[in-house]
Amino acid sequence: MAPEESSAPPSPERAEFLARVAGGLAHEIKNPLSTMAINLALLEEEFLRSAKARDPENAQPNAREQRYLKRVGTLQREVRRLENIVEDFLRYARGGVVNRRPEDFCALIREVLEFVEPEDQSQGIRHHVELPSALPLVRIDAAAMRQVILNLLVNARQAMTGGGELIVRLQREKNYALLTITDTGVGMNEHELAHCFDTYWSTKREGSGLGLATARRIVEEHGGKISVFSEPGRGTSFSIVLPLVVEITGKREDTRSDETREAPRDVEAEPADSPDATAAAGEAKQEDEGRGA
Repeated sequence: MAPEESSAPPSPERAEFLARVAGGLAHEIKNPLSTMAINLALLEEEFLRSAKARDPENAQPNAREQRYLKRVGTLQREVRRLENIVEDFLRYARGGVVNRRPEDFCALIREVLEFVEPEDQSQGIRHHVELPSALPLVRIDAAAMRQVILNLLVNARQAMTGGGELIVRLQREKNYALLTITDTGVGMNEHELAHCFDTYWSTKREGSGLGLATARRIVEEHGGKISVFSEPGRGTSFSIVLPLVVEITGKREDTRSDETREAPRDVEAEPADSPDATAAAGEAKQEDEGRGA
């Protein structure tokens, strides 16, 4: 009879050991990848230099050089993809350590939106942003939560290859901050929806399958919850619920420890006030464009 597998999480000591092993493994893989990237860049420069030496005024590679440059470009893309996978793996393996402090959640969201907006605009994606003028601080690890938000925004962009609407809304629900990120992209079917948070599961060829798994773990390490609603051909909406630093009166600081703080069970994270992401985008279009990021 085969022994039963334990579903209990590893002890802190074993988790720390696994993180060290993962870090060493990632380091050993990243070194040769970096060497490959450098040599591919030098090879690309060599082909371009040869074309320039042949005709300084019209440095166009010949047919043979163009074929080689195309192959070099393919290898460079694959090296970058492997580097991203290693980084995602290392990020996931390291988990469990968050340095939380009271932060302005609105400012953090605005910062990440400003970072992705130029590329979104170039792909025909329009932002609709609704952030409250006054929200109590949220106790978060800013770097870790920035990673979560960026991952969701990049996923939204990748789901809207032909352009679309991105709706970001932050609001207060009792003692919690509720963030919803909605896109009008391709959406997910029931099977994809059931597995999207699974480790090493992805529908994208270049995906590592760790992005959403890491996002969920980070949110849960903050005492929060992340959920998703999606419909094929209509869009996807992710919701994140995080506890606020202060009580509902806004006067008393929440000094309870992470272990004793009650989980956000009473907050229903509705996807942009409607299960239909396309309808939400239509409403956002009719709103004052001055609120767009």
